[in-house]
Amino acid sequence: MGNLFELGHLVATPGVLEQLTPEEIIECVERHVSGDWGSVPPEDAAENEYSLEKGFRILSAYDVRGIRVWCLSEANRSSTCLLLPSEY
Repeated sequence: MGNLFELGHLVATPGVLEQLTPEEIIECVERHVSGDWGSVPPEDAAENEYSLEKGFRILSAYDVRGIRVWCLSEANRSSTCLLLPSEY
């Protein structure tokens, strides 16, 4: 599946950089941009689908080796950030 939206500038917080390998980070980003929203609740997945059409913020959540990671693309698609929930 191709990219559903632009990522903009891709950034990661110190916690993500410390706890995930580069390969794990890339996998999260690839899942996010292809529309695999991970382990978000169904209503959040539906909101992401709506946000694709309307240009709102998109949030995915992944569990990598027991580490919860959020992937957040801004509404204007200027940036996408990977962060730990504790860093929000």
